[in-house]
Amino acid sequence: MNIVVSINANYLRPLCVMLRSLLDSNPGEKVCLYILHSSLTGENLQYIRTLVPDERCQVTGVAIPEDFLADAPVLFHFPKEMYYRIFSARLLPQSLDRALYLDPDMIVNLPLAPLYNMEMGDHYFAAASSINPLTQVEFKHRLDMPDDSEYFNSGVLLMNLKELRATQDLEAPLRYIEENREKLILPDQDVLNALYHDRTILLDPMVYNFDARYYGATRVGSLGKINLGWMRKNTAIIHYCGANKPWNPLYLGEVGIFYKEVAQKMGLEE
Repeated sequence: MNIVVSINANYLRPLCVMLRSLLDSNPGEKVCLYILHSSLTGENLQYIRTLVPDERCQVTGVAIPEDFLADAPVLFHFPKEMYYRIFSARLLPQSLDRALYLDPDMIVNLPLAPLYNMEMGDHYFAAASSINPLTQVEFKHRLDMPDDSEYFNSGVLLMNLKELRATQDLEAPLRYIEENREKLILPDQDVLNALYHDRTILLDPMVYNFDARYYGATRVGSLGKINLGWMRKNTAIIHYCGANKPWNPLYLGEVGIFYKEVAQKMGLEE
């Protein structure tokens, strides 16, 4: 299973917790982790190997030149590294036909083989639609997306690298960023939606990209059916979107229990 992340040194520990959860939830699965980065050191990569010592996991750093996308807009807590997933087919080893991109602020709770091995045809990506209906309306309007399309979250992105290499216009994202930089709020995600909404298979966000920010509303809306117990049995990937993260001392969200359980197992939390 080829897994891709794009991080800087600020996300090393969360990445290790996500990786540990991935390995624990996918017993017997070999993981080849490719880290797209522009600033990590050899010590940083060794930190990951030390904190997650597992013979099933191979960690490979893919260094990106500092001047790559140097002029792309960077907002709030979104670093330049967020753009790398758009160009994964160019940046990753050419021998890879498929890879699963995961944000580091996630916990993998169930096996991912059904997702990873799904049939993609000539689609570029598979990603979960946004769980927030207001986001659908607002973001689609802002990006001039068709009415029958759906805005998706790019934190989980199954990538058909073979098809991307064959037909993706690598200049199109660069042109879009340059011409629409004033529109971009979630820059890389906006670009992916604007350009590739019609070549993306939509996944169930309750299963493959549960946005922890909306747990309370989802529980109420489902009359209590969708609770932490339901998530343990049905949600494969839990995503701690936004600035409020479960490794921060002031985090109060109930869904943080999934992160804390893994971190405690690793000796990272009391």
